[in-house]
Amino acid sequence: MHPDLKLAIRLQEVDHRLAELAREIAALPKHIAQIEKKLESGQRKLEADRAALAANQRDRKKHEADIQIQEQKISKLRDQMLQAKTNEQYRAFQHEIEFCEKEIRRCEDRILDLMSESEPLEKNVKAAEEALKAEKAQVEKEKAEARQRTDQDKAIAAQLRAERNAIAKQITPGVLANYERVRKSRAGVAVAEVVDGRCMGCQIAVRLQFLQDLKKGEEVMHCESCGRLLYYNPPVAIEDLTGEPAPTADQG
Repeated sequence: MHPDLKLAIRLQEVDHRLAELAREIAALPKHIAQIEKKLESGQRKLEADRAALAANQRDRKKHEADIQIQEQKISKLRDQMLQAKTNEQYRAFQHEIEFCEKEIRRCEDRILDLMSESEPLEKNVKAAEEALKAEKAQVEKEKAEARQRTDQDKAIAAQLRAERNAIAKQITPGVLANYERVRKSRAGVAVAEVVDGRCMGCQIAVRLQFLQDLKKGEEVMHCESCGRLLYYNPPVAIEDLTGEPAPTADQG
């Protein structure tokens, strides 16, 4: 195989790997956003549980305040009863006091209900806080791993770029220029193998004489259809793979 072709093949391998790494590095912000999104449901659950508990506590305070208001009313009504001049006035104050006492009992019953409801609500909040804490720890771990992977990708990419620069200095300038031109126009694939007489880049059959010249490996040749740099890998004999001679017809 022509030396420039060997370099071009390796150059394409490097370019493909660099492209993969660039995609991984570029995807990091989106990946981290997806990781952080895992916390949203846990955060919403915690907020909902806290809101339910806060509503319970507000309701209790409201009923406690209502009880104080009714008690103050009763105190005033009893003072006024002492000044009642008729039985009708006395009974009217008494009815109002009974109404206030009924409201107090209603508020007290509701407070008892709210107190019994608050216990599971408090447990829900505590459980949601613990679950969110665990989720945050897991998310931070995944984010750290993602950043570590990105740092590794950047380090590998730096090494590959150094190798690419070294290859570019060794390859014939004209071949390198053709490689770059074809790579840009052929979705990053500038070098293709010929298998069974066809270019694996465009799947078009090459001419017989072209194939014979390609097999000689004396020059860098381009596909007459797609323009890619072509190379040919001769089939490997069995004895080359096993170190033993191929079986004869009599042995087979």
